[in-house]
Amino acid sequence: MNIIEIKGLKKDYPLGATVVNALRGIDLAVEEGELMSIVGPSGSGKTTLLNVIGCIDHATEGSVQIGGREITALNDREITGIRLHKIGFIFQTFNLIPVLDVRENVEFPLLLMKKYSGAELHKRADKLIEEVGLKEFTKHRPAELSGGQRQRVAIARALVTNPDIVLADEPTANLDSVTGASILELMKEMNRVEKTTFIFSTHDANVLQYAKRIVKIKDGLTVQ
Repeated sequence: MNIIEIKGLKKDYPLGATVVNALRGIDLAVEEGELMSIVGPSGSGKTTLLNVIGCIDHATEGSVQIGGREITALNDREITGIRLHKIGFIFQTFNLIPVLDVRENVEFPLLLMKKYSGAELHKRADKLIEEVGLKEFTKHRPAELSGGQRQRVAIARALVTNPDIVLADEPTANLDSVTGASILELMKEMNRVEKTTFIFSTHDANVLQYAKRIVKIKDGLTVQ
């Protein structure tokens, strides 16, 4: 069963008097429980593709279905619901909330879901924080952390809701090799046990070793 189906996806960005064709007609199907990696040179459209799948950006043209729902036809409220309940996103730039500490940042998506008690929030967040190796940094704010530590907070936040789909844009870019390997093992275990679908965008050969399928993208198109 396909959890993601993309047909004829195009995304254009206006740049002054010109238009940049970031995606030029992508066709892609992702099976539920896949662990897939998207590879390609800088500027090829990898991040744009993840942003559209993750409901962060809107398609200019084409069809995008997530869990059988056509997301291009949904309103903002429905899009927010899919992003909150079905998708975990690991950003290259972390996107942590500066005034919140590590635990509060990880708990934040659970808080938005409005279905967990305070004790359950803490329990779920603390479990992920320990698994990414930040147990001693629970009360630290992002400014007090290194880039690698902030990346691990972002990863814990993306995984804490047990989403159906995790989109990871260069998830190991700021991590040393040992930490990166432990994070990838955590994701591999989630993929095995929870059947979580993972899509990585990466240049890291270590990440590619974990992928069950590799999709190449160049100049806004998939390459066979």
